[in-house]
Amino acid sequence: MTATNEPSFRESVDLMFNRAASLMDLPPGLEEKIRVCNATYTVRFGVRLRGDIHTFTGYRSVHSEHMEPVKGGIRFALAVNQDEVEALAALMTYKCALVETPFGGSKGGLCIDPRQYEEHELEQITRRFAYELAKRDLINPSQNVPAPDMGTGEREMAWMADQYARMNTTDINARACVTGKPLNAGGIAGRVEATGRGIQYALREFFRHPEDVQKANLSGKLVGKRIVVQGLGNVGYHAAKFLSEEDGSRIVGIIEWDGALYNPDGIDVESVRQWIVKHGGVSDYPDATHSADGAAVLEAECDILIPAALEGVINLTNADRIKAPLIIEAANGPVTAGADEVLRKKGTVIIPDMYANAGGVTVSYFEWVKNLSHIRFGRMQRRQEEARHELIVSELERLDRYLGDAWSMSPDFKSKYLKGADELELVRSGLDDTMRIAYQSMREVWHNRDDVEDLRTAAYIVAVDRVAKSYRAKGL
Repeated sequence: MTATNEPSFRESVDLMFNRAASLMDLPPGLEEKIRVCNATYTVRFGVRLRGDIHTFTGYRSVHSEHMEPVKGGIRFALAVNQDEVEALAALMTYKCALVETPFGGSKGGLCIDPRQYEEHELEQITRRFAYELAKRDLINPSQNVPAPDMGTGEREMAWMADQYARMNTTDINARACVTGKPLNAGGIAGRVEATGRGIQYALREFFRHPEDVQKANLSGKLVGKRIVVQGLGNVGYHAAKFLSEEDGSRIVGIIEWDGALYNPDGIDVESVRQWIVKHGGVSDYPDATHSADGAAVLEAECDILIPAALEGVINLTNADRIKAPLIIEAANGPVTAGADEVLRKKGTVIIPDMYANAGGVTVSYFEWVKNLSHIRFGRMQRRQEEARHELIVSELERLDRYLGDAWSMSPDFKSKYLKGADELELVRSGLDDTMRIAYQSMREVWHNRDDVEDLRTAAYIVAVDRVAKSYRAKGL
């Protein structure tokens, strides 16, 4: 327990699972089988750096193998521990079930501060970690497929994929052993933006349902909504950028490690991002008010709060002061179980992490499929689509000439309509479809059951029911 007598992240996940399971008719044995983590592997390995041997500790946890391969990111952070990795693996099981990607849940971590090492040293460490995992089939295209997480990215995934390929020289599907790779190493267009884009699509779907918007004491659409974003990393940056540039929302607050920016008239997300890249933080940014106490801006007046960084930032110490009527969890576990209860009683609507940040695993699934099929999306059909569209445009142009001034095509219609969908457009389309359908499955439970008060419980019920059905199909 923490100082505020709150459950740990691991205990929070179990509590939320138990709350949903109590509303379901699961045999006790099956409920326990779904809840517990199947296996956690701890690896300790040495790497010679700067003349000395350094020992590192890493974890890979497999929560559920109701479907294989299992899927989940690998994070590089000093705070990585077994409990956290197991909780994240459980969350991955439920997340994959909710958005219907055919994976079980897994997660990994390495206790390391990546900023303390040169790039070539980090490559040595990452390759050795990948070797330790791969020789235990904890990296394998058909058994366990890692992805980037906190402290890792395309570079680390490329190293891991190459290490696996060196160890399995005849595996034609070697590239599918990890996802989140660079485009030139078997990655997919749209993967970097995927989680942030998923946040945008989740909010768009929420605002398509006036009844749901009303539950959050809001009205209208996303246009003009005041948003506070906590954490302008990959996820927070893309979510804030897309919502402000494409949906007309107003980013009024940005919280970072060195304080927060606030401007009721709106903040230019791209400008702040460039400032952070150049200066390392948000201090002294000229076009907004800087506050050293970033946590206070979590409690600022706004319509939507997007916690996109660490676990447990909204807890019993500040939950009663959170003013946002709608919270969307871009990070994993940003609202503790205790805070969740406080906020629910206040009437705050929370779009849960299990659903909200599933954009990453959804596009990872597309990348995995691309690697297994050995062809990029759109390659076969794009030009054929364009040829069919050309026929329609030719007919419209003929009609245009015949009718003269009485009718004409819109100026940019032809160029837009003639363009066949490329990989990025197809990925975005697939992600949008996934986020819509997953929200509707949660919403149905939320609205049609009197004993379900919130979207988080609804999400768990949908996910756990799907996992249970998979186990029953296996004969359990």
